[in-house]
Amino acid sequence: MLDIKLIREKPDFVKEKLRLRDENFPPIVDEVLALDNERRGIIREIEDLKAERNRLSKEIGILYREGKREEAEKLKDIVSAKKERIDCLERELRDVEKRFNDTLLKIPNLPADDVPIGKDETENVEVRRWGKPREFDFEPFPHWEIGEKLGLLDFERGVKLSGSRFTVMFKEAAKLERALINFMLDLHTKEHGYTEVWTPVLVKPEILIGTGQLPKFEEDLYKLCEEELYLIPTAEVTLTNLHAGEILKEEELPKYYTAYTPCFRREAGAHGRDVRGILRQHQFDKVELVKIVKPEESYKELEKLVQEAEKVLQLLEIPYRVVELCTGDLGFSAAKTYDIEVWIPSQNRYREISSCSNTEDFQARRARIRFKDREGKNRFVHTLNGSGLAVGRTLIAIMENYQKKDGTFDIPEVLKKYM
Repeated sequence: MLDIKLIREKPDFVKEKLRLRDENFPPIVDEVLALDNERRGIIREIEDLKAERNRLSKEIGILYREGKREEAEKLKDIVSAKKERIDCLERELRDVEKRFNDTLLKIPNLPADDVPIGKDETENVEVRRWGKPREFDFEPFPHWEIGEKLGLLDFERGVKLSGSRFTVMFKEAAKLERALINFMLDLHTKEHGYTEVWTPVLVKPEILIGTGQLPKFEEDLYKLCEEELYLIPTAEVTLTNLHAGEILKEEELPKYYTAYTPCFRREAGAHGRDVRGILRQHQFDKVELVKIVKPEESYKELEKLVQEAEKVLQLLEIPYRVVELCTGDLGFSAAKTYDIEVWIPSQNRYREISSCSNTEDFQARRARIRFKDREGKNRFVHTLNGSGLAVGRTLIAIMENYQKKDGTFDIPEVLKKYM
């Protein structure tokens, strides 16, 4: 959530920043300001009426003590009318404040000053590459052909059980999925200093509001209507909200959390995209990384976060590249994002396997996560998140990069102890 003070004081600055994301965003600034002016006007009127009511109430008491009952009764009628007006205005205020908050929640984060300007993913900027794509002496198979031939991936039974974009894994694929989860968690906890957390996968609506999935992306979420709970699309949601509504001590920061969870996404906007294989599923596994830090340290922490996610692919010895997202491709909550894209031989291209973002204080304002600094002032933390990594996509990368001509594939050396 953006600071309303910033919107009031620098509306043109906010509009220009939002325009870098999308030309359609700037008008919402005027909507918020209009609602803000309306609510502030109502609040002032309520406060004036309450002050006048209190003044008259004291005067009524004096009149009664002086025996001026008739004058006191007249003032009581005036006080009663003011109370009715206050009640009416408070009902109006609740409605205006709801519309104000709902509109404010729809405004995305502002891009950081050094984010490349661009309209979409075609204008993202490559930062670096690691590893050299393997040269095959045969036409590389796509992972779904490898998986079906070896009896490891069963797409028909996934459809039978749950519908499209669900898959059943057998034997070594199921074991490799579990091995990757353990490998990633061990790496991040033992070498990168993260605390492992196990969290629920069903959360309340306010938790999704805190990280920015609601109200903007409700159509992509699975909801249990009877209990007003949602399945999480990522453990970023639960890990970031561990400290929702809290005021942390400065010496407690930074906090590094990692968790494995299944993730659930309806992929409402992905019809016809990546329909083959397990690249884009409604249910998938992911190891998530979340950092809660002091504002002045967040961009240094972002660079570290990317390197920690990269380390997974380096140890697996799979080629990848890092790209910085341009303004038009940034996620809703992000101020700055790096994507890590892994090499997929059958597609002859790099595909996203991790997205590492600094949201600055955007999520912290929504979730009310603050810390008390050394001067005793309460300040919003900065939150960061990234995949470390998406497990299914890592499985794809292993199957395709380590495949052999006979349709089998090798296991990276670092995973053998887990297999």
